[in-house]
Amino acid sequence: MPRNTETAPLDRIDRKILRTLSAEGRLPIAELARRVGLSKSPAQVRLKRLQEQGYIQGFRAVLNPAKLGLNHVAFAEVKLTDTTEKALSAFNAAVMQVPEIEECHMIAGSFDYLIKVRTADIQSYRQVLGEVISALPHVGATSTHVSMQAVKESGV
Repeated sequence: MPRNTETAPLDRIDRKILRTLSAEGRLPIAELARRVGLSKSPAQVRLKRLQEQGYIQGFRAVLNPAKLGLNHVAFAEVKLTDTTEKALSAFNAAVMQVPEIEECHMIAGSFDYLIKVRTADIQSYRQVLGEVISALPHVGATSTHVSMQAVKESGV
């Protein structure tokens, strides 16, 4: 969908639409309109505008990791051997190809990236770390932190 580069400031109703949809993305437009205090047509117009302006990037299913046998979460600090733009781009592109990496953030600090990895168990993580993550372009060192419990996991 084409993105409108101009964005109008968000008002109270726009913010309520975004909050509501971030919690319940499959909400029918009539119910969304009722919840935000609009009729169906104005709600639809606002929703379309929020999508066109890039506030809403898309809709997706939220999967249950436990049902999929993916209960193990680890965060790995990654230090690169080279931080030129070319090296960063190569690392970024390679990370996109690893399905076990749920999130990857470039960090300002004592390491270069923090990645969230989800696997079935510690043995699976160890294999992904040793065979995949350590083999990503320009990886010099890693340090792992294992999650014991997810207290909060959500988007905006």
